[in-house]
Amino acid sequence: MTLVRTRVAALMVFSGLLFVPAAAGETTGSSAIWSIPDIGALPDDDHGRQVRFGRKLIIATYAYIGPFVVDPTKRYAGNDLACANCHLKAGTKKFGLPIFGLYGDFPRYSARLGEEISIEDRINSCMTRSMNGRSLPNDAPEMQALVAYVKFLSSGVSPGEQLPGYGSGKMPDLDRAADPAHGKQVYARVCLACHNSDGSGIALRPEAMVLGYVVPPVWGNDSFNNGAGMARIITLANFIHFNMPPGAGYLNPVLSPAEAWDVAAYVESQARPQKSGLDRDYCSDLLDKPVDAPYGPYADRFTEEQHKYGPFGPIRAEIARLRAAKDKAPSGAK
Repeated sequence: MTLVRTRVAALMVFSGLLFVPAAAGETTGSSAIWSIPDIGALPDDDHGRQVRFGRKLIIATYAYIGPFVVDPTKRYAGNDLACANCHLKAGTKKFGLPIFGLYGDFPRYSARLGEEISIEDRINSCMTRSMNGRSLPNDAPEMQALVAYVKFLSSGVSPGEQLPGYGSGKMPDLDRAADPAHGKQVYARVCLACHNSDGSGIALRPEAMVLGYVVPPVWGNDSFNNGAGMARIITLANFIHFNMPPGAGYLNPVLSPAEAWDVAAYVESQARPQKSGLDRDYCSDLLDKPVDAPYGPYADRFTEEQHKYGPFGPIRAEIARLRAAKDKAPSGAK
């Protein structure tokens, strides 16, 4: 993530939530102070219980819809991760891939699918990619609870309003390829003690995986698949820089940008589940494909390795050139 343009003295505190002026690369459509709604203030009624169940699903996904739950019809997740492994603090941490304020963004156009998607579609994208599983039916109690929780976290946010802190942040691109060999050294120094030398994390009780992980795996069979957002190095590097190791934050990162880029490259270089059908992503317009998508096809001439590790400057320039040429072309030639 980027350096915040003001010092801590400029922070505003409201209801326990810190807000700062927008960081470099961050946009916001509103200057109003907003606070995360208090789930504890919800009454013990059907709605309150549904929202709380949605939060439980985020925090302990493996216990409710994981591959080892008792009811086989509820085994939607294909791994033992929790949504909160990526959406930190139950989806409320700034630049920890938060899910607050997102409800009003749907339905919206998905460049990956080339069509409009609902919030249920977006949740199922996580289910089939990050969770390496299968889609939840829209009328499933679990899906309805997840949607209710996202809607609750969007209380007081107008449709289209952009709150500060979305995503995983935005560090400047490296002017070189990220280096997995150097990243391996960073991993050994900073990450190995928690995530293990083989990236397998720490299970609470290996003989009872329905209890999930204390520390999640970052590669291997029980991790996210190669179609997940975390399989893209820009997302992972920023997430690492501003959130890892535990205790780090966007105001106090532990790893330098270069270290974060390189350790992300090392993690991305490891084996993980492979999602079928990725060649159909962005097929309506390959120019919309993220520059760090680690799988083809691409609209440009660059290799899959460069798309995976960078440098991204030349790719961005080529995409801009191709888009400009497309925009200038006669409509029948596009």
